[in-house]
Amino acid sequence: MIQESGNSRALTQWTTAMALSGTIGAVVLESGAEAPAVAFARCLVGGLLLAAWCATRGWLRPAALRSGLTPRDLTLAVLGGVLLVGNWVLLFASYALSSISISTVIYHTQPLLLVGLAAALLGERITSSHLVRAIVAFAGVALISLGAQGSGGEPVGIAGVALALAAAVLYAGASLIAKQLAHIRPHLLAAIQCSVGAVLLAPALAYTPLPSDTGGLLWLVLLGSVHTAVMYVLMYASIGKLPTGTVALVSYLYPVVAVVVDVLAYDHRITLVEGIGMVSVLAAAMTPRGSRTRRVREPRGAVSRDSDRCGTRTRAHR
Repeated sequence: MIQESGNSRALTQWTTAMALSGTIGAVVLESGAEAPAVAFARCLVGGLLLAAWCATRGWLRPAALRSGLTPRDLTLAVLGGVLLVGNWVLLFASYALSSISISTVIYHTQPLLLVGLAAALLGERITSSHLVRAIVAFAGVALISLGAQGSGGEPVGIAGVALALAAAVLYAGASLIAKQLAHIRPHLLAAIQCSVGAVLLAPALAYTPLPSDTGGLLWLVLLGSVHTAVMYVLMYASIGKLPTGTVALVSYLYPVVAVVVDVLAYDHRITLVEGIGMVSVLAAAMTPRGSRTRRVREPRGAVSRDSDRCGTRTRAHR
């Protein structure tokens, strides 16, 4: 009975986190800020709150840091943070050039890109199943590029599609680095990487400033607090307590919610060709991998997504 209660709570936490992930795009657009400023605010607010969370649990004590974080770990964490924050900037920029739903769905090619990078850099094996799924997914991306329409009914800009794909590549790279950091507490790694992002993006505020209106600033505070700090706490508190199949299935909420928000709030009209492309990408990229292949751990500090789905660690959204 206690175990069932714990699993029910974990399921609620994971479901909430995935639903929140699907609304990130709307928060980004409503802030009215450009992508670098949005990413900076997410890093600053989210990083401070995650650091406070770690401090209350004693994970930031000098003795704890010395025993659990080597110079090599810190170097890898910083490099992963650079890739993670770059992925956020590209993804946020893609929303305005395509749409929330298009960018989010294309971003979900990340698990397949992760497999390809793992094969190229770590020598992990690619099966025929992976190849078939990759072909299906990127055929779906092509259909989206050809058949999707923007808010005014015009064809979607190819630049938005390219930025979403580039964001997925960067996130896959961050995932490979995080594979080497599985021994670090995920909340601590997230706090480190957000701190790296805040430092890197601070100079960009001279060219892409934060919103001058209170409303825009409040949207960014919401992004950093609820859609970053709270969302990560929910994900990391639940993912290890749920079966892989449940994690993968509920993860579909992320792109589904993003599509629903885009349709209802931004009047995005999904064409038949675009819809077929979306289904192709999600079916190929989010199908759990077979047991014959080794799993690649996704960023524990990211997620998911912002961040992943195919039965591995989640991506930090995005």
